[in-house]
Amino acid sequence: MPSRSTRLLNRGFTALMFTQFFGAVNDNLLKGVLSFAVASGGIWANQLGEGGQAYVGLCLTVPFILLSGIAGQLADRTSKQRISLWVKAAEIGIALVGLAGFLMGSLWVTLAAMLLLAIQSAFFGPAKYGMIPELVRDQDLSQANGSINMATNIAVIVGTLASGPVYTLMHPESAGESAVHPLPDAVPSAPGLALLVVAVVGLAASFFIPKLSAMNPGLRIDWNPIRPYWGAIRDMSRTSLLLVAIAWAFFYLIGMLALLVLPDYRELLGVTPTEASYLLGALGVAIGIGSVTAGLISGKHIEPRLIPVGAVGMTLFFFLLGSTPLQYGTVKGLLVGAGIFAGFYI
Repeated sequence: MPSRSTRLLNRGFTALMFTQFFGAVNDNLLKGVLSFAVASGGIWANQLGEGGQAYVGLCLTVPFILLSGIAGQLADRTSKQRISLWVKAAEIGIALVGLAGFLMGSLWVTLAAMLLLAIQSAFFGPAKYGMIPELVRDQDLSQANGSINMATNIAVIVGTLASGPVYTLMHPESAGESAVHPLPDAVPSAPGLALLVVAVVGLAASFFIPKLSAMNPGLRIDWNPIRPYWGAIRDMSRTSLLLVAIAWAFFYLIGMLALLVLPDYRELLGVTPTEASYLLGALGVAIGIGSVTAGLISGKHIEPRLIPVGAVGMTLFFFLLGSTPLQYGTVKGLLVGAGIFAGFYI
């Protein structure tokens, strides 16, 4: 195991942040493009029926549920740096599958790419977080975790914002009245090429992560995808950690619902995919603003009182979102309000 640097932003940790950043960009770019494609008015809307983007969400989330326990054991048994190289190399192959799917106009091939991308992300997750203590000092762990989460949130925003324009390149008719006439030629390869470029850059970043030793090379892996969770839940139930985990799950449930529903708002609001992606981006930026504001209010102390404030604020703004007239500016403003209180909540 290499000696840990006295600087937080050392070469190894910086490489890990960029590796994570580009992986999260690809996850959200592909999810965003597919969500627009299968939502009402999308090029593949008829293939999955109403609410088709729920299947996109399932492809992204189910691998994390089924594989995270196994991935955590592999991260202990094998060098985490080696796992990073493996999954980032696999991401290039997955991007090629996605490129083929878009060129073929096949929803099922691109959904397979989404599923594979989620699988490789599920295997990278435990290695990523387990690697942090091996790259930074103990006193820097909180800042390091915060930096990784910040990079992830920025990547979610970048990937989400990019998905609208990339989808419009693939399907120029989706630009509606704002489209340039005559319409430019469609570029069906645009999403796949974007995925491939980002995957290559992510692989390049992973080469700068230093070599790390396996923490428990003799570990016997339990291949049952569910059993590792029971032990963890049993241990957490003895402390307040289980309530914290439930609170986090609630936050991500709300976030996932918002991301799944917003593409359908494109038709209801009569806006382009690019404008719809701005709604998603506004929500992400607002969450960041709320998180920073909560940190400033808390100072050097933990302020649990901000959690119910955030929960009440989110509830209020999402209620208003469902009960006010559908106007683009109003929806964006309410999403910003909900996002700020979501930042308080987390």
